[in-house]
Amino acid sequence: MEKIGVFCASSNEMEQKFYDKAAELGRMLGKAGKTLVYGGNSSGLMEAVAKATKEAGGKVFGVVPRKLVEAGRVSDCVDITFYCEDLNDRKQWLIGESDVMIVLPGSAGTLDEAFSAIASNTFGMHKKKVIFWNIDGFYDKLFEFLDELVGRGVVNKPWNEVMERVTTVEEIEKLIGQ
Repeated sequence: MEKIGVFCASSNEMEQKFYDKAAELGRMLGKAGKTLVYGGNSSGLMEAVAKATKEAGGKVFGVVPRKLVEAGRVSDCVDITFYCEDLNDRKQWLIGESDVMIVLPGSAGTLDEAFSAIASNTFGMHKKKVIFWNIDGFYDKLFEFLDELVGRGVVNKPWNEVMERVTTVEEIEKLIGQ
């Protein structure tokens, strides 16, 4: 696994611990010589992971929608830029270019990307896993809901075949290899 997709928040209003963990992930990716594939935004956890990846020697691939360019919010950390039209385009490129996807804390856009990757795996369009990094219990309630879906009989493919749940960067490192 060389190209690591990361879905995460662009918010600058989160607790510091989340930016620190995003940077920790970026340092691990950079030191391992991985390529970060992400949304190209110059703010939030997106910028924290990109900056740390680049500083640690990794490559940064940004998939940048036109509106982000127009708003002047493209990260200076991006080595390779793919310009796309909108979020749907971006999501498809992020999933397509990544060998695996890691989900950090985020909101609607992050969850949209994660669940699109999970759904397309379930549908047999790829076999890439989505790794949820549950920093400080951020996704506990989501996991409860997902587990409830299993009990209600609506899950067609076991969650452990399409996603992983981790709490440390070391677990991520083991899953993506060096």
